Amino acid sequence: MADKKSASSKVKATIADKIVEPAKAAGEKIRASGAKMAESGATMSMKMIDHAEENAREAFAAMRAAAKAKDVADVMKVQGEYLRTQGTRSMNHARDISDLIAAFGREAIAPLKRGKKD
Repeated sequence: MADKKSASSKVKATIADKIVEPAKAAGEKIRASGAKMAESGATMSMKMIDHAEENAREAFAAMRAAAKAKDVADVMKVQGEYLRTQGTRSMNHARDISDLIAAFGREAIAPLKRGKKD
């Protein structure tokens, strides 16, 4: 009878060590990764709002400059300058967002990689 209890205890200990504990650890890593993703989403949303605000501010500045123009040539100059700077600004914004996405991806998988045996 003692042998059965001993064997049963060994099986329970093995199950706990080989299945339950790794499953708990995996769950904790996934939870940490999910929390990081939520935080990253908020950061990205704020960055996109900042970009939209900057674009609107620049558009209104260009409209004011066009309204003050003395002739069509001045309006065309303002419009050309606005389009040129908007293109550059758009590229910079795209670069910012892609850098954030890459950083967020690395940060999101970091908890999953910690403790990984090589």
